[in-house]
Amino acid sequence: QVQLVESGGGLVQAGGSLRLSCVASGRTFGSYTMGWFRQAPGKEREFVAAISWSGSLYSADSVKGRFTISRDNAKNTVYLQMNGLKPEDTAVYYCVAQRRGRTVSSGPSQYDYWGQGTQVTVSS
Repeated sequence: QVQLVESGGGLVQAGGSLRLSCVASGRTFGSYTMGWFRQAPGKEREFVAAISWSGSLYSADSVKGRFTISRDNAKNTVYLQMNGLKPEDTAVYYCVAQRRGRTVSSGPSQYDYWGQGTQVTVSS
């Protein structure tokens, strides 16, 4: 079992930056693909970015060039650096983990563990 705890959300003006962090429990963090999803009010959960256990990077077209995912295996932590934030980035952001051996995917059902979420609000 893996527990994920996000932090770093908040209120920011358009064009600003935030860095989300997600700390995972357990001793096998390095074997998981880690990622972020988001969900805005009235919308479906949406893939944002992922980083595999080997360091391969994946991101949604809507955040390419603005958001960067990274991981620090020594700290059991995955980060999402968000620059150039827009009002449409407003959502609850969820940290996710996928066991090794599964295909990295943008589908929520492919991820085994989810955090509680952290709110990001971007004002115009």
